[in-house]
Amino acid sequence: VAGQALAATPKDTIVMAKTMDDITSLDPAEVFEFTGGEVINNVYVRLMTYDPSDFTKLIGGAAESWSVSDDGKTFTIKIRQGMKFTTGRPVTAKDAAFSLQRVVALGKSPAFILVQFGWSADNVKEMVTAPDDQTLVLKTATAFAPSFVMNCLSAGVGSVVDSEEALKNAKDNDFGYNWLRTNSAGSGAYKLISWKPKESVVLEANPGFYRGEAKTKRIIIRHVPEPTAQRLMLEKGDADIARNLTA
Repeated sequence: VAGQALAATPKDTIVMAKTMDDITSLDPAEVFEFTGGEVINNVYVRLMTYDPSDFTKLIGGAAESWSVSDDGKTFTIKIRQGMKFTTGRPVTAKDAAFSLQRVVALGKSPAFILVQFGWSADNVKEMVTAPDDQTLVLKTATAFAPSFVMNCLSAGVGSVVDSEEALKNAKDNDFGYNWLRTNSAGSGAYKLISWKPKESVVLEANPGFYRGEAKTKRIIIRHVPEPTAQRLMLEKGDADIARNLTA
């Protein structure tokens, strides 16, 4: 039945077969695996990103512009105006500050990317602030090369989360962690429709994406660990893309 359904997928849907048992969470504060990182890169907008036409060029994502103090320890970032989360709420500097603060407070594996700036659960609210909706201020304990700091903000932990949505679904002061492991609150090109461990991930295009709505309306990623099975799906038309074909 699944094969028949996939063979009849519309032209604006892509079915991808790949090994994806490495996904353990889809919370950007925790994701540190290949497949999970690929998913959240499409679901969230990071403060910094790479030019789609030239991946050697670091450009602003949610960050529209930035400046660095003379002592190299204060970074002032202006948030791109007009961006919206899939909930319809505007993306603000307060959401960006919350997103970075929760990474440090939760202390999951990728938090080391941010704590090296001298941030800790005790001081991060003083080191990461949003004086207004468009301004994010980051203070570091010592001076770092600006390029290094901005590159760090292009990592998954630099993803901007809808703070209101996360807190609305928070339990026991977890910053929405348990909910965000299987749901999304981003402003990326896609929104997460479902994740069934070792089975599938379904993404749907976000019509409000700041770069324009994705032409592919839906992405279905199926967990297919065997290359032979991936090849058969490809030949039958049950999959459009096979990711793990071997010699």
